Amino acid sequence: MPRGRRPSRQMLALMSELSTGAQQWRHGYDLMKATGLLSGTLYPLLMRMTEQGLVEAEWIESAQPGRPARHAYRLTAKGAAFARETLAPDRGGYGRILPA
Repeated sequence: MPRGRRPSRQMLALMSELSTGAQQWRHGYDLMKATGLLSGTLYPLLMRMTEQGLVEAEWIESAQPGRPARHAYRLTAKGAAFARETLAPDRGGYGRILPA
């Protein structure tokens, strides 16, 4: 995490959710439902985390004919390590944080 800032509550919720299936691709809508974050919070956060190398994004074609491709997201190796470090309560982390 650049600048040595503590991750926001929203980022912690997203990291926690993404770390439950670190190698699994997740769509933004699924992440919104799971974390309770609104799109205006979630997508800028995903973009920022992608720029920081914590999350990777990829276009995934729909399994249903006629449906457009959608972005899917998953943690990178760097993101998974950051999540373990940040979310681990025994290492001074913040534990599993869910939105209020």
